[in-house]
Amino acid sequence: MQLTQEQIDHFQTEGWLALPDFWTEREIQAMRAELERLVGIGKLRNIATDGDGTTHSQTQFNLQLCPMSPHSDFFRAMPFAPKVAEAVGQLIGEPVVFHLDQVFLKPGRHGSGTNWHQDDAYFKIEDPLKGTALWTAVHDATLANGTLRVVPRMFREKLPHERDPQSDHHIRCYPDETQAIPVEIPAGGVVFFAYGTPHATGANNTDHERAGVALHFINADQNGTAQVGFDQNNRPILTGAEATGGVREYGVQIAGTWEQQVERVLHSK
Repeated sequence: MQLTQEQIDHFQTEGWLALPDFWTEREIQAMRAELERLVGIGKLRNIATDGDGTTHSQTQFNLQLCPMSPHSDFFRAMPFAPKVAEAVGQLIGEPVVFHLDQVFLKPGRHGSGTNWHQDDAYFKIEDPLKGTALWTAVHDATLANGTLRVVPRMFREKLPHERDPQSDHHIRCYPDETQAIPVEIPAGGVVFFAYGTPHATGANNTDHERAGVALHFINADQNGTAQVGFDQNNRPILTGAEATGGVREYGVQIAGTWEQQVERVLHSK
């Protein structure tokens, strides 16, 4: 996917970029079907707590799976979709390294949000604009169901973080929320946001579930210190001379299989 210079400039100036029609309808249908399968076999867990950081909430649910790749051939192929690597490379520069994947599912009426944080508080790369999340709206993401919010132009400011008592493992920060922007996007839309961009999601106050799949990427020249999901030296290289299409990291060819995975999941429903 070729981005415009205006879109690239927006990301590099504001720290985020929304693309409302990134994934096709069939790709979104497959994401929902595969997510349903993962929920059905108990792979997602509730990370919401009653405010003490340890006791799981009995009334609020923030269901997470992190990482996703070891549990799903479908989601393992997602970062290798050609339009993903192409878009990410234009935003953070190449070579592109796949860093982490995760999903959050907020049940209707009982889905809690994820508090404000900067991804770089976890990952600690040298340049917070050289890492980006690609956040996919698996369902329409609205104010009512707690869509993503971002604080523009703050990616260079390292905010202090502390333990989040409403999660069993997250940390949180306290940006100036008067500067925050809610990003409403339809299912299939994505939001890119730099590792330094403060972001959060709200509670789901609708009757229907809402999920967001987040893929994380860094420029290969960055040295992240967090060991989340993959060994630092074995994270898949997606572009450049060292890229092997997943063979080096997974032992099998992953690049070029995304469309096959979409059709496989849809036909197995």
